[in-house]
Amino acid sequence: MFLSGEEEKMLAGEDGHATRKAMQILVALGEIYGAEKLVKVSSVQVSGVSYKNLGDAGLEFLDELAADGRARVRTTLNPAGMSLTDWKSQGIPPSFAEKQLRVIDAYRRLGVEISCTCTPYLAGNEPEFGQHIAWGESSAVAYSNSVIGARTNREGGPSALAASLTGRTPLYGLHLEENRAPTLTVDVGTALGTPEDFTAMGYAVGKTATDGIPLFRGIRRAGLEDLKTLSAALASAGGVAMFHIDGLTPESKTKPVSLELVEFTSKDLEEARASLDDDGTPDFVSVGCPHCSLTELATLARLLRGVEVKKEFWICSSREVKRQSDEAGYSRWIEESGAKFALDTCMVVAPVEELGHRVVATNSAKACHYLRNAGLRVRFMSLEDCVAEATRER
Repeated sequence: MFLSGEEEKMLAGEDGHATRKAMQILVALGEIYGAEKLVKVSSVQVSGVSYKNLGDAGLEFLDELAADGRARVRTTLNPAGMSLTDWKSQGIPPSFAEKQLRVIDAYRRLGVEISCTCTPYLAGNEPEFGQHIAWGESSAVAYSNSVIGARTNREGGPSALAASLTGRTPLYGLHLEENRAPTLTVDVGTALGTPEDFTAMGYAVGKTATDGIPLFRGIRRAGLEDLKTLSAALASAGGVAMFHIDGLTPESKTKPVSLELVEFTSKDLEEARASLDDDGTPDFVSVGCPHCSLTELATLARLLRGVEVKKEFWICSSREVKRQSDEAGYSRWIEESGAKFALDTCMVVAPVEELGHRVVATNSAKACHYLRNAGLRVRFMSLEDCVAEATRER
């Protein structure tokens, strides 16, 4: 792999231990994937933030790097395992909170923005078309590649952090034009009217596409919320890091490399929805996976105005979007109902299974996938039905 003079100095340790360690990670990754060189990135999104996922080994690794490492490009952070300020009201054990706050402190010392959101593009970190970035959050990777047209592979926590400390990432995979073409075509023969339709379809197609690049045909319209939840479902069901929607996404006219055709019908949509839904009465309701947009908070405010929440109800979003919601007056109506903003975190990375909950109602296919992996049962509902469930007596 070719390295510039500056990169050679980083690898030799002239810029400190953390930078050298980061370059070692990137060079090894580049050699594995046959990258000819490194490419400079404009931003980084680091995953691997929740202590639930990192454990003591991950915390020790971060502490080691924070001794002399510093971010060279704008770097934002994925959700943590709890709200950084309201963790007590969430029922988080102090032993978990202490370790989680140490993780956050290490990232802060590294110069990382403590954004704690899976939707950095809604919180000020929005790349431009064609820019090289190094993002780790799977749903944000799919969104940025597909909807924005930026270029990133699906980075692991260590490789994203290494990109932050060097400002570079190996030039391979989706950073290269030839690897961004569709590998299968999905003919959508049913109307998709809600974000829940998009997330259910994404979950079904993701299983078929695995790590391929689907091209959707027949979708006439798709809003931000639709594309956000589609990105998350495709990435969680398979390993999809990019998709195209004919006539809607910026690179949808890229010539396909495969003629494989998949049909998605109204029956398939019905079956996809059913596959996400278990039995049981929910004792916990949570929406915002990926984190809620301002439009979604406006809808929730309308639905919750003047009603009383009877069950634990988390509305997950970023602090930046919550600030916008405060200014618009939505937050007051939401909080007066008894619903809780779960900022900095979400139901996927928080230790929900340790808080006594057993059946979770949500409108996210991604959340259904990961909550099941944690041993919980899930009820897949629309946003409106999630609110109705939260206001129903136990």
